[in-house]
Amino acid sequence: MLWLILEACAAFFLLVFIVWWTMFSGRKEKNGRPVTRQQQAQQQAREQTDSDQR
Repeated sequence: MLWLILEACAAFFLLVFIVWWTMFSGRKEKNGRPVTRQQQAQQQAREQTDSDQR
């Protein structure tokens, strides 16, 4: 019974780690550098102005 509880806890913590890793690893540019919030805001502003001109 103890073995099942330990295994369930290990699986739960592995799941939490995988979710945390994927959520907070950050968006990457094509060349592999992380995108800063300022760069992301500038890119969104460019996309909005492009769609407004159409």
